Amino acid sequence: MLEVGKPFPSFSLQNQDGKTKTLADFAGKWLIVYVYPKDDTPGCTIQGQSFTATKAEFDSAGIEVVGLSEDDVASHKSFCSKFSFTIDLLADPKHELLSALGGGQSDYKGTLYWNRTSFVVDPKGILRKIYEKVSPQGHERVLLEDVKKLKG
Repeated sequence: MLEVGKPFPSFSLQNQDGKTKTLADFAGKWLIVYVYPKDDTPGCTIQGQSFTATKAEFDSAGIEVVGLSEDDVASHKSFCSKFSFTIDLLADPKHELLSALGGGQSDYKGTLYWNRTSFVVDPKGILRKIYEKVSPQGHERVLLEDVKKLKG
């Protein structure tokens, strides 16, 4: 797993609209990258809805939030449209960033899925905090409060 205090890995991934997003796009801002197992599943839906419902609070605190999974752009587009998400979901079907982050995978009914993990990155691109195997219910509130504290 990536270490706190080290630079967050550079990335260049497409969001649900096919727009390429890079780490440099978030320079000067606090960034939360939350890894989730699979589009359109119960826990992942709860998490996406929670971040969408609190997006204005994150925005006003100067915190960007992006979801990350191995699903492709089309899957992300469908997922965002179905639930009216207002956050970006990054597609990593080749596991480039997912592997660089070093997060684990868990077996569910014979299929491996990436563990639900959240990463907090400071405005200089340094990893400040990692949350492993988080519960999707209420995690956005924990992140919002913790990042506000980190900001001072």
